[in-house]
Amino acid sequence: MWKRHPRALPFLFFSEMWERFGFYLLLGIFTFYLKDSAGGFGMDEKESASLYGTFIALIYFTPFLGGMLADRKIGYCNSIIVGGLLMSVGYCLMSIRSLPMLYLSMSLIIIGNGFFKPNISTLLGNVYSTPQYQDKKDEGYNIFYMGINLGAFICNFFGAALYTTIGWGAAFIAAGVGMFLGVIIFVAGLRHYKTFDTRKPLKEGDMSIARIFSIVVLPAVAFGIIGYLIKGADGALFDSSSTDAFIFACFPVAVFFIALLLRSPKEERRPMAALLSIFAVVILFWAIFKQNGSALNTWASRYTERHVEGTQGTILSSLKLTETITYRKDSVALLDNQFRKIKENGREVKGMNYPSYFKNMDLQETPLKDGDTVQAWAPSLSQSINPFWVIVLTPLLVALFTALRRKGKEPATPTKIALGLLISALSVLVMVLAVKAGNNGAEKVSIWWLVASYGVITIGELFLSPMGLSLVSKLSPVRITSLMMGGWFLAISIGNKLSGILSSKWDEYTNKESYFWLNFVLLFGAALFLFAILKWLNKVMREKGVA
Repeated sequence: MWKRHPRALPFLFFSEMWERFGFYLLLGIFTFYLKDSAGGFGMDEKESASLYGTFIALIYFTPFLGGMLADRKIGYCNSIIVGGLLMSVGYCLMSIRSLPMLYLSMSLIIIGNGFFKPNISTLLGNVYSTPQYQDKKDEGYNIFYMGINLGAFICNFFGAALYTTIGWGAAFIAAGVGMFLGVIIFVAGLRHYKTFDTRKPLKEGDMSIARIFSIVVLPAVAFGIIGYLIKGADGALFDSSSTDAFIFACFPVAVFFIALLLRSPKEERRPMAALLSIFAVVILFWAIFKQNGSALNTWASRYTERHVEGTQGTILSSLKLTETITYRKDSVALLDNQFRKIKENGREVKGMNYPSYFKNMDLQETPLKDGDTVQAWAPSLSQSINPFWVIVLTPLLVALFTALRRKGKEPATPTKIALGLLISALSVLVMVLAVKAGNNGAEKVSIWWLVASYGVITIGELFLSPMGLSLVSKLSPVRITSLMMGGWFLAISIGNKLSGILSSKWDEYTNKESYFWLNFVLLFGAALFLFAILKWLNKVMREKGVA
């Protein structure tokens, strides 16, 4: 696989793999940690989903700043190293259970990701900018994307084993160690990509960093504070005060990109307009896809049959991948959102009256007495289904696109993205059927529903996500490539926050089928819009000479 690609690719591949190991280990257990009254913070579904959405939104918001600083001042390699070290420290500090430390560690991870994420993707694009490798850029990004998901696949097994046997803190420290390994690998390969670490000097008409901070960053902070403080008739204007702050903060950044488009030279304007159009559309993809760490985690925990016994149970238990759940005879009569107040270490926290796992368990098939326990696989393991599909399907899609390229029939990058949106919409229909199979949550359903849904959306993801990175590299003006890469991650950021808003409404939907139908309509509408402008997008690609 490596022979036809630059020598830099394996180092960037494994650096990103270990970075994603830490990142997805954290995201796989984050909402469970927040909701755990014994070892976490006893948050309910709405609170945990809202904080999760804000966290991952800000994680993908800061690449806008990190890309700009790397472009103009710091350089890509320095940014990647600094960002990786900040994230490593942040993961380790999250092992200390206190709200101030939680917010401090989240802040370090958010800032670190801003330096790391856009610049390693841009550096990879620069490596493929030479004539020898330019036609393999899409394939290179697909392989790179497989590295992301290799780390995301293995991390959940480590995370589950550690938090079920030692505690949450051990899992967070493992994430920090993984990130540190990624930095070491990146430094080891510097000789292969140092020459591609080129900073972009200011040209006439370009804005300085100081000016960008004054007209974008400071107004974003100010708007965010205003959004946080403004209260509607029922409290927050939208979902929560943090959501209001995020939405308000996005306005100055959106205005900045529009102004950047209008002020750009004529030859750059159409490619930039094409990029911004795609940025706007893919927001809805990430709004649905990033529910894997919130709503779909809840589905795996409450609505999926996780009970294991016999040989299967013995194997999973020996690997420390199960949790022991104690049955209370009155549990099935209670609702999921009923909480009690308990005292812990002198403070009042919310804790569930019972393990919600038993609410829809078939107690005739598995009769239980008060105090009995069952073994169930750790629900965070479901987070490895998507990266498993990426690892399996990526070589097949790379082979497909390679074969089509040889015949001159490979779809243009915008066409791949549009198909990705449409295929992703179909994955939501699988979950609609899962709700029907479980009689709207009254019965548990097979894990195969999640496997199937993740399988379909993974095909959509592979058509869309690595292609988006490739598209930014192809269409961006050279002087602001990393800044536009930051724009791509800003679109992901907004989508991530929207995923948190949608997931926070989970308990409000008594009919879960309606929840998934809403997700389908959002994705299908985005696909239709992109297909409507596809002819124009492909024309822009041809004009740029990168179709």
